[in-house]
Amino acid sequence: MIKLLIVEDDPVIVRTLSDFLENEGFACSTANGQKRALELFEENEYDIVLLDIALDDGSGFVVCNTIKRKRNTPVIFLTASGDEHSTVTGLELGADDYIAKPFRPRELVSRIRAVLRRTGRSRSVFELGGVCVDTEKASVTKNGEEVNLSALEYRLLLTFINNRGRTMTRAQLLEHIWDAAGDFVNDNTLTVYIKRLRDKLEDDPQNPKLIKTIRNMGYRLGE
Repeated sequence: MIKLLIVEDDPVIVRTLSDFLENEGFACSTANGQKRALELFEENEYDIVLLDIALDDGSGFVVCNTIKRKRNTPVIFLTASGDEHSTVTGLELGADDYIAKPFRPRELVSRIRAVLRRTGRSRSVFELGGVCVDTEKASVTKNGEEVNLSALEYRLLLTFINNRGRTMTRAQLLEHIWDAAGDFVNDNTLTVYIKRLRDKLEDDPQNPKLIKTIRNMGYRLGE
């Protein structure tokens, strides 16, 4: 999956952006300033970084310069600054793209994927046994046949993919999918949607191999 780091000090933007991008199939980490961003960058490998210029404890320019010197990870600046100087400075530091706030989420996703393709880091297809998920096309197939999923079922599947191998509690799953398609989701309906996913994806829904129940804990995709 595409690992993405969001560096932004506005918690509302961080939450909104993270939820949207995770729904699009990205695995998101977040940092609220220069210090935390550089710590995460040292500890993890990311495919792309979304970076605000104005940070409470420093500058996005410093973060970009460090990222480009050490690993040349793709960077897209997100900023309210529309002046020519900021744009030129960011590009001269090696930024791969530049998009001003407020931006349209779909446009941002398109720009992210364009940068990933251009830099050879695009990975949008995931194989889960006989199930294939293409997040760029938003398509799911099983043994070559298309599987029709509702918006909420697809978001639930992406949540599992983004946390592959990790046990997710019911509360964590509900937090990720509660507003998908505007549907009301509670603990009972989560059970229904997990059953629907198993019915559509598992060879034997009564003995699931993909979406496993971890007793007294939650669910896990794969091993």
